[in-house]
Amino acid sequence: MKVEQLYTGCLAEAAYYIESDGEAAIIDPLRETKPYIDRATADGAKIKYVLETHFHADFVSGHIDLAKKTGATIVFGPTAKPNFEAHVAQDGEVLKIGKLSLVVLHTPGHTMESSSFLLRDENGKDVAVFTGDTLFIGDVGRPDLAVKSDLSREDLAGLLFDSLRNKIMTLPDDVIVYPGHGAGSACGKKMAKETESTIGLQKQFNYALRADMTREEFVTEVTTGLVDPPQYFPKNAVMNRMGYESFDKVMSQGAQALSPREFVTVAESTGALILDTRPKEAFVKGFIPGAIFIGLDGQFASWVGTLITDLQQPILLVCEAGKEEEAVTRLARVGYDNCQGYLAGGLEAWSADKREVDTLEVISADEFLARHNKGNEVTLDVRRKSEYDTEHLVGANNFPLDFINRNMAEVNRDTTYLVHCAGGYRSAIAASILKSRGFENVVDVDGGFSAIKATGKAPLTQYVEQITEL
Repeated sequence: MKVEQLYTGCLAEAAYYIESDGEAAIIDPLRETKPYIDRATADGAKIKYVLETHFHADFVSGHIDLAKKTGATIVFGPTAKPNFEAHVAQDGEVLKIGKLSLVVLHTPGHTMESSSFLLRDENGKDVAVFTGDTLFIGDVGRPDLAVKSDLSREDLAGLLFDSLRNKIMTLPDDVIVYPGHGAGSACGKKMAKETESTIGLQKQFNYALRADMTREEFVTEVTTGLVDPPQYFPKNAVMNRMGYESFDKVMSQGAQALSPREFVTVAESTGALILDTRPKEAFVKGFIPGAIFIGLDGQFASWVGTLITDLQQPILLVCEAGKEEEAVTRLARVGYDNCQGYLAGGLEAWSADKREVDTLEVISADEFLARHNKGNEVTLDVRRKSEYDTEHLVGANNFPLDFINRNMAEVNRDTTYLVHCAGGYRSAIAASILKSRGFENVVDVDGGFSAIKATGKAPLTQYVEQITEL
């Protein structure tokens, strides 16, 4: 028996490979199929099943392509209505993988079709449960991401309570919990950094599995404090249910090398967005005018999905050499399939062709404080509101990157903006968006709030809970 977790940090997503006696199953695969096919080939195994815990919202799964390439059967839990050939399993149905058994546990709540898969060994012992977005380590799935559900999030939260109590918490304490996500995913609120645990430990430490928690308390707890999910979530869920373009075709188009002249021609003919994925340090020193920075070395896919509102938007890439296919892959993972190619030779080729290059002014934390304290320029703190509320610089305006598209009316072109985030990644994204929209007086703060605070000179405001004695 082999069970392997294939974890992707950019999306905080866990897929799984299970093998026994030459048969394999893949649970919740990412868009690209090669890693799973290669893994099975190395074991001399045939992929028999592609198991989906639900219609994912935060990434496009590789189930359709993987099934076509391997002959595997796609399996969903009860109530799922996929627009392609798949087996919709019954609650309690047993699927055989070599000497192993996988029992389908219908666990609605995150979505109506959400299901977990209980792994039993050849002796019938419960070994592990693959919980998808039903149960995380330290948390449970959000009940507000179902697509076209007639149920309210409170209704779904109640179903999730029942699923956890009746299907998950009744399992033996030593059963390993393998969730669909870890910390950093927007599919939950309080996920721990660990990516596996046991039923016993979760009953002991997970707030949502507290033994004395009532159904009403659970519903209130899991529906309180939910922030709006990224705009691409419902669009990805629809793609996962309805189908999508083959990843091979997406890669073939997106990984085309374009000369500077070809790059410009495609940009002008398609209205493509120029996406610069290089490290921030390279981007600020020189970039194509109008380009948006979202670096591959950060949470690239989730920020693309948050900020680029049209999944069909044509995209042209500027990448570090050798990173082009990675960029196309990570775009496809969240449904951006219309990449038109990349700039061959990168910015060096662009400059050698004597084309215009823009730069972004970057200042140190000390220089920033000197300018901020003069009050002649406006400081934008682009961290999330929760970060800002916890602690921020006196006089800074919260302008969350997450909602920059809806808040553009709050800024004007005659003002100079000093932009910072926590460490420098998000502020560079925000600054590039502002510059691309004609805001030329934008300055990025190197090292962000961490560097500002480290100077010891910054006047800070901390959130203090107000307690009124009656």
